[in-house]
Amino acid sequence: MKGNTRPLIVVESPTKARTIGRFLGRKFGIKASNGHIMDLPKAKLGVDLENDFEPKYVLLRSKSRALKEIREAAEKASEVYLAPDPDREGEAIAWHLHQYLRKTNKNTKRLVFYEVTKEALEEALAHSQRIDMKKVDAQQARRVLDRLVGYLVSPFLWTTLRYGLSAGRVQSVALRLICEREDEIAAFVAREYWSIEARLTGKTKEPFSAKLVSVGEKKAEIGDHAKADAVAKEIRKQEFVVKSVKEQERKRNPFAPFTTSTLQQEASKRLRFSSKRTMTTAQQLYEGIDLGPEGQVGLITYMRTDSTRSSVQSINQVRKHIELSMGKEYVPHSPKMYASKGRAQGAHEAIRPTSAARTPEKVAQFLSDSQLKLYRLIWNRFVSSQMAPARYHMTSAEIKAGKFGFRASGTRMTFDGFTRVYRDIERSKEMEEELLPKLEEQEKLKLKKLDTLQHFTEPPPRYTEGTLVKALDENGIGRPSTYATIVGTIHTRKYVASEKGRLKPTELGMTTSKLLVKAFPDIFNVEFTATMEDSLDLIEEGSRQWVEVVRKFYEPFQASLDKAERAKSKLRAELVADTGVVCEECGKKMVKKFGRAGAFLACSGYPECRFTKPLEESEKETAVDEKCELCGAPMKVRQGKYGRFLSCSRYPECKGTKSLTLGIDCPEKGCSGALVERRSRTGRVFFGCNRYPKCKFASWNKPVKQECPECGYPILVEKVTKTRGTTLQCPKCKHEQSR
Repeated sequence: MKGNTRPLIVVESPTKARTIGRFLGRKFGIKASNGHIMDLPKAKLGVDLENDFEPKYVLLRSKSRALKEIREAAEKASEVYLAPDPDREGEAIAWHLHQYLRKTNKNTKRLVFYEVTKEALEEALAHSQRIDMKKVDAQQARRVLDRLVGYLVSPFLWTTLRYGLSAGRVQSVALRLICEREDEIAAFVAREYWSIEARLTGKTKEPFSAKLVSVGEKKAEIGDHAKADAVAKEIRKQEFVVKSVKEQERKRNPFAPFTTSTLQQEASKRLRFSSKRTMTTAQQLYEGIDLGPEGQVGLITYMRTDSTRSSVQSINQVRKHIELSMGKEYVPHSPKMYASKGRAQGAHEAIRPTSAARTPEKVAQFLSDSQLKLYRLIWNRFVSSQMAPARYHMTSAEIKAGKFGFRASGTRMTFDGFTRVYRDIERSKEMEEELLPKLEEQEKLKLKKLDTLQHFTEPPPRYTEGTLVKALDENGIGRPSTYATIVGTIHTRKYVASEKGRLKPTELGMTTSKLLVKAFPDIFNVEFTATMEDSLDLIEEGSRQWVEVVRKFYEPFQASLDKAERAKSKLRAELVADTGVVCEECGKKMVKKFGRAGAFLACSGYPECRFTKPLEESEKETAVDEKCELCGAPMKVRQGKYGRFLSCSRYPECKGTKSLTLGIDCPEKGCSGALVERRSRTGRVFFGCNRYPKCKFASWNKPVKQECPECGYPILVEKVTKTRGTTLQCPKCKHEQSR
């Protein structure tokens, strides 16, 4: 080694590097790898099936500059501390860095910390570790399994359904959950039922409501209007008498601090954040925010965790904060401890603020809108988790009117406890019952009003991103680090679309899921996928070997793949629905097919007859806030041979058309335009700026609203090749990544 021999710390992100640099000063060199430095090759399987599934990792070309800087710094360093995130992915990055640097500097150590603070870093440096090879093996097993499924099943989809589609070991099971819920909704038949509510007064003359709950010894069940009227008529003849009054005190305990799953669920429900937005914002809060005079500081602990544990120091600090800011009565006698489920990572903590003293109000001026909203949610949840329970006084009265039984109930909060900081939206509504007046047993009541109310049973709701994450978590599908990726992937693949905040499978998604379940019933199965996730946990614990787990998966998987290939023609035929449309050129039946622009009709006589036409269903009017520039009538979205466009609703009387905007701002600097679909003179679809000819931006590849992680260019574009399928590429620096 030569020159400066100060130690080197290697982290994943430049933001984390800056935060750590502020704490450690010039005593350490700090470099960022910008995520993974090695992966399986894009153009081939990259797994040696004949040699214990050995992965053939390659250095990522996009990381060449970062790796050169790391290697040059490592040559001069006295020792190298590898400090990627404390999970399987981070451990794999540390191992790959170790492999890359082993000829440059053999003195490498692993740093593990769960919050980016000075205290956590000093503790980690004092107790550096070896790389945990069991974690590395678990990550490697997951990567190999995912590659086997994606690389071998996706071509089956291309030749059976449509080129460019993809399957994933976990994403396809998530899609199956969404599609099966859609099937449940389609099969649901609403059932009518009625309820009866009485408005009563007693000695105090204060009115209150009571609901009919029983008729004789049976539960009250009223199925139609006629029966409801007959029952109401009989009830009006009865005398109402209080049979019993019960009063009790009830406590509501606070919620545990957030795990990755519960954070995504609550951010979806309360903030309307997507899983990706939640995790991106949480990453920013974890890696460090510039707090002005205080400098760059990590505001929350590591955000990929399934643990609800909090450190003793953080609990003591927050209890002191609660007492000083709210009073002793809000601090329970002993700290609250929360049990984590299953195989939660023992060393991990829940997601919490690194300091309860940094209230949302104190840091608000330094945070973006998204950062502040999410930090407030995390801060409130953690602080409330160590507060006293809320207390309620509950009163219920059983009332008789002949053979008809009514029940009235009232709730009054006597101490707000943790709800002063954090209220559960749904459970709070349940507790918002009216107060009951003072009632006595055998007290006679006067009927003021009797209402019959019609209801219908409702189908199960479609998943939101939050409820899908909850379902994945409850079913053991995926792990904290993968939830957002799973949800994001089925979106970008256009297997699902958001409709009023809920996930609705597209026709392509339904067809793809149906095909995968038919062809691979045991692979894309909830129970099987959960079992595989448990196996990965066992590898991390050291109870199983990764090669054994992959082999046990691969052998039946390969058999299923061979069977599916043999049944391809039959499977394809089963997916072809009779459209009832006749080919205009040869008279054969038209069938539904999928192209890059969506579903369309094609002649079943292909390749002899190549006639195609837009799908009629896609030409139905879709509500768009656009007026025809020729006649002023509303416009609607149509599907043409070369993609979607806006057309006058008075067509063919009026032939006004307009390009369809993508909802993406033009990436050209200084341009205020938006990107639209256009067609060339030959009819080929391309994408350009709606301010043309002032702005000349154009792309043959479809833009995606996603910033380039390498150069910061505001968009990426979709690239489709036969070897790699669909990828995303930066038009500026040519950085390429999977969708």
